[in-house]
Amino acid sequence: MDACSVDNAFLCKHSMFGGLTDQQLVFIRPLLNEHTYPQGAMILQQGEPNATVYFIVSGDVRVQKHSDDESQGEREIATLHAGDSVGEMELIDIQSCAASVVCLTEVHVITLSNRDLYILSHEHPAIYTMIIMNLARDISRRLRSTDQLLAMVSKQTPH
Repeated sequence: MDACSVDNAFLCKHSMFGGLTDQQLVFIRPLLNEHTYPQGAMILQQGEPNATVYFIVSGDVRVQKHSDDESQGEREIATLHAGDSVGEMELIDIQSCAASVVCLTEVHVITLSNRDLYILSHEHPAIYTMIIMNLARDISRRLRSTDQLLAMVSKQTPH
C-alpha cells in the first residue's frame, strides 16, 4: 500500500515530478509522507534547519521573511497554493530555512526528505537525476523572477 493517498495525476502535475512515468512514481510513492497543519501553524521557520520539501495538496500558505534589522518586521514574499512547494532550496544547499512558511488555512501536504532523495540516488539514479533537474529548473525560474523584480525596483529607485 502507498504511503501517500495522492494519485499519480496530481504528482505528475507538480514540476518536481515532471517527466516521470507511472512506473517510476511507484518507487517514489512509498517515500512520500502526508501531513495536515492547522490554520496559523508554522511549517518552516526562517533560520531553522530543514531537510524536507513540502508539496501543497490543499490550502494556502504565506512565505515571509524577516531582515536582520528587527525594526523591519516580517515581509510577505509570496502566497502559495495547491500544486506549489516549499523547502526546495534547503534540499539543494543544505542550509537553514531562507524564509518562514505559515498556514493561512488548514494545509494538507506531502513531503519528501533529503534522506529519501539520497535513497533514490543509490537505488534509482535516473529518477533521482530527473527530480534534481526539475528542482534546479524550479529554483532557476524563481531566481529569474526575482532578478526581474529587482531590475524593476532598481529602475524606480533614483541613483
